[in-house]
Amino acid sequence: MKKSAYLTKETTSGPKILGLIILILFVFALGWNVGSNQTRQNGTNLLNDNQIPISTTNEKVDMQLFWDVWSLLAGRYVDPEALEYKEMIYGAIRGMVFSLEDPYTTFLTPKQNKDFQDSLEGTLEGIGAELTLRNELITVVSPLKNSPAKRAGIQPEDIILKIDGVDVTEYTFEQAVMKIRGPKGTKVILSIGRKGENEPLDISIQRETININSVEWEMNKDIAVIELNTFGAKTKEEFSKAINEILTKRADGIVLDLRFNGGGYLDGAIDIVSEFIDKGKVVSVKKRNATEDEVIYVNGKARVASIPLVVIINKGSASASEIVAGAIQDHKRGIVIGEQSFGKGTVQEVENLIDGSSLRITVAKWYTPNNQNISEVGITPDNIIERTIEDIENEIDPQLEAAIKHLKENN
Repeated sequence: MKKSAYLTKETTSGPKILGLIILILFVFALGWNVGSNQTRQNGTNLLNDNQIPISTTNEKVDMQLFWDVWSLLAGRYVDPEALEYKEMIYGAIRGMVFSLEDPYTTFLTPKQNKDFQDSLEGTLEGIGAELTLRNELITVVSPLKNSPAKRAGIQPEDIILKIDGVDVTEYTFEQAVMKIRGPKGTKVILSIGRKGENEPLDISIQRETININSVEWEMNKDIAVIELNTFGAKTKEEFSKAINEILTKRADGIVLDLRFNGGGYLDGAIDIVSEFIDKGKVVSVKKRNATEDEVIYVNGKARVASIPLVVIINKGSASASEIVAGAIQDHKRGIVIGEQSFGKGTVQEVENLIDGSSLRITVAKWYTPNNQNISEVGITPDNIIERTIEDIENEIDPQLEAAIKHLKENN
């Protein structure tokens, strides 16, 4: 049974969380539109006398080479006890997927898939950071809010160079993720490459069980500040409840804080935008071989369409977060402040496979209402305001201060 998509924590979506993979196999945001039963059926029909037709060219690839290598290993490898046939199959699938050189198209083993599903429910175990491959480097999309990674100083765009002293080039991406995650209470040492630092930084992090609230909010005098940490399974319900309570408070303005939110379900992004905008496009989706774009519109009556709005983003805002920020910006519903966002402009669908594993496939690109593709670029804020490491350490937040100031001055 298919589910609505995670964009990622990519319209789909993979920081605060989601169709990227988190250190504990979380990922930015990811579409889930094709049923797994149909996928398995189609896969079976493709096979014909060891040949797979390539639909775009009608070229056929002879699978005999694969079976020749399999037979040679099975019959002649010096240590037969090392032949774990299920792992060999998984390895072959990973290699096939890796050849696409798309960091958002990934294969998850049953254990990894379960971890990913748990992350969407808001419960994680590990260090709490969302990772992706960018330019063949394991890159932090974002640490999760209140996570061990964030407390230890992990930042968006950090490059992981070593795990417990072992160079990451020794591992596949999935293996590196598994090395980083682990039982709560244990520690992992990450060697980090960071812009502006001449030498790698060694950061020790103790793993924990991480419970993530999708939505948190508070009143700052007459301004409601909503922190949206992820677009997960409970986001619509939690956000709707927050809006109900904010309406009773008669807030004069709303700050929507999307910093360190790595994405999640596409439906969640649509629901959020639909609370602020009465009508119009949320996002356009360009799929393979489609004659026209799929245009997704707001889905209901906006309850806070008239309340002044500011959206805050940073480098850890990705996928579904960027859809929300892009829609608000293009519709001129409010202003966007902060830093350039991550830049994940593709849509993934997740297929749950017969043994509990899954395949996340990039199936489309998404565009803002004004037809902007943000891949590798991100959303550019209307007002660029940085928050430095020193600011964070001293609990100074110039971005939030600027947002509240703007709302008070323009009421």
